[in-house]
Formats: sequence, structure tokens, C-alpha cells
Amino acid sequence: MSEAQTTSGGTVDYMTDSRPIAEGPAAPGCRKRDPIVVADNVSRRFGGINAVDVEHLEIPRHKITALIGPNGAGKTTLFNLLTGFDTPQSGKWQFEGRDLAGMASYKVARLGMVRTFQLTKVMGKLTVIENMRLGASEQPGEKLRNALFRGIWGSREKDITGKAEELLAKFKLDTKRDDYAASLSGGQRKLLEMARALMVNPKLVMLDEPMAGVNPALTQSLLDHIKNLKAEGMTVLFVEHDMHMVRHIADWVVVMAEGKVVAEGPPADVMKDQAVIDAYLGAHHDVDLGAAGGLKELEEELAADEESVVGTADAGIISEESVLSEAETITVSHPAKHRAAPGEGLDEAEAPDEAAGRAPHGATEATEDAGKEEQK
Repeated sequence: MSEAQTTSGGTVDYMTDSRPIAEGPAAPGCRKRDPIVVADNVSRRFGGINAVDVEHLEIPRHKITALIGPNGAGKTTLFNLLTGFDTPQSGKWQFEGRDLAGMASYKVARLGMVRTFQLTKVMGKLTVIENMRLGASEQPGEKLRNALFRGIWGSREKDITGKAEELLAKFKLDTKRDDYAASLSGGQRKLLEMARALMVNPKLVMLDEPMAGVNPALTQSLLDHIKNLKAEGMTVLFVEHDMHMVRHIADWVVVMAEGKVVAEGPPADVMKDQAVIDAYLGAHHDVDLGAAGGLKELEEELAADEESVVGTADAGIISEESVLSEAETITVSHPAKHRAAPGEGLDEAEAPDEAAGRAPHGATEATEDAGKEEQK
């Protein structure tokens, strides 16, 4: 393996670093050569539901890591735990050697560990440039006493605005500078949220389904920006369901199912891992999910399988999963014999509830049901 190359200016070119990511064979919880995040025995339960039960996980520094898994696997919940938006029942984790357990989310962000959300968190009634300014740290004008004296905060305000305008130009949002954020398209809001996250000069950027709901015209732009984060020396951890995107930009893939890490490794290897295929489909199917014709092969195989129904919603169907490709969505439904255990269908699209410190929609009902059972 070759070492990372350096540019003429003496900086490291992280795009050419081909050194091994793991210290040994790729496996769930394997040790990394240079981890930026290390988590141990992190668990989160909602009533009787084990949303997250991660024994050991390391995120490699200066790499793009994809966190994948079926709906309800615990990916967004893990994001919330690591960034201080939720509190686990147990576990500890470190960012650059610093213990983050119990630390508030804004303090985590100040350390350089920032995140975006499945549903964008832009302030619709503020302009684009105002949204950008909100992302900056060390703003002396936030204190009431300082706010009375422009000389204290004026210089910093100018620096913040300059950096915000530079990032808006980089993300091609400079023409929207004075528009209200509510007027932006879904893809533009994703770009704005990503740009705002960079206002604190982060070391780790965590993106929760960055491509969800994005117009195909902006998809390549988002992909390029994610790769640029790595080129600039940042670490990226992102949740995604599009296997072609994962295979295209990820250096390392972590797979979760039922709250646990079930596989890790390079994208090409993980896509062929039978444990990964079974986690997505709930049955044994020998298909490479990341291959160009993998999804079509999967559709044909399931169509010939009497125990699976493809693209239908018959009375006997009680669960559905979506397998996304670049151009189509194949709905894979399973008969009653594959019915999920209570809680396995916990939808991760409820990130706003979790971010507000509340149990996701569905978890409350599960808790109440569990309580009724105990009373019986």
C-alpha cells in the first residue's frame, strides 16, 4: 500500500491515502489505524425496544464512512447519542480522545463534531446569510452587555459574514444570499445546512441522509461537496440508503440492524456480505446490492420466490422495505412469516422528535403498550 501523498505546499492529500483503514481483518467492531471516534457499549432503549446496542465502534479519521442499514436499524438514534441530542442508558464514547458522554449538543459542536438532519433545520423566516451567521461560534455580541458596544463585536461580526459569504459562493448559494430560507428548494436547504455546519471549522461532519428528497439535478453537486470535505482534511460519517452512492464515495461502510453493528468493511466487500443482504431483506438471497445489475437481479429473484411478494400490497403483507437505486425504487414486501418483532420497525425519520429530547413517534406508544402488559 502506498502512503498518502503530499501537495507542493506540504499538506497531505487525503484523497490519495491508500493505507489500510483497519488494523486487522474487517469485522464488526474492528480496530482502526487512526480512529477519530471510539464508542463502547452504547445502548438506548425505548420501553422494551433496543433501538441501539453497539458493543464497539470506531470511525476512521480523514475518511468517508457510510452508516447503512434497514429502516429502524438505529442509525439516526446513534447519531443523536453521539452528538448529545439524546441520552443513552449506558455507554461511553470519545471524540479525539475526549469523553463526550453527557455533554450538551452545542458543546459537542464547539469541539468540531457537527451534524445535519434528515429533515433540514433551516430557519425559514431568516435570510440565507442570517442562517449562516447562526452557525458561527465565538460571537461576543450574544452577551447582552457586549451587544451595547459595537466595538466589542463589530470586528468579529465582519469576519463571520465574510466566511459565510465565502461558503455560500462555494456551495453556489451566493445568489440566494438575501432570500428567505423558506424559499429554497429541498436540495438547496440541504446545501445550506451543510454549508452552515462548516462555519465552526469542524473536524467531523455527520450527515443524516444527505440525498433524501434531493432533486437529481443537485445530487452530483452534493456528492462533490461531500468528497471535498474529505479533500480538505475533514472526516465524514453519513447515513444513506442509496447503495450506488455509498459504493461511489465511501471509503468504509458500517452496517447496523436491530440496533447492532452487523458488518464493517470496504464498500465492495460489504455489499456482498450475506449478513448485510439478510439484514435488508429478512431472508437469504445471494445478491450483490452494490453491483450495477444487483437490484434488477434481486427483483427477478424475489419475483420467483413464493415466500416474497415484490411491488404488491396483498392482505397478507405486513411489512415493506425500500431498496433504492439511482433511477428507480423497488418495494420489497415480506409475508407474515417474516414479521418484525415489536420495535424493529422504529422509523428513523423521526429525528426532529429525538433532537428535541423526546422519544420518537411510535416509541411512546410502544412504551405505553409495554406498561399495559406489565399491569396485566
